[in-house]
Amino acid sequence: MLAARAIPEEWVLRAVAAPEATEAREDGTRHYLLRVPEREGRTLRVIARPTEGADHVVTAFFGRRMKGRLS
Repeated sequence: MLAARAIPEEWVLRAVAAPEATEAREDGTRHYLLRVPEREGRTLRVIARPTEGADHVVTAFFGRRMKGRLS
């Protein structure tokens, strides 16, 4: 999925390790948000499900609704 969306794994790891914002959702997932300078500052959203010891990344994509929302 990452290859199809042209998202390097490095960006996903960076978002999980040092997000600019996080969102906990009712479905148990956690959303990590990070602006990516290499993509003109677009916001990468990484969705992960917490598991014992680490998070399991479910998906990652550039959110269209996040433009300009991270400060």
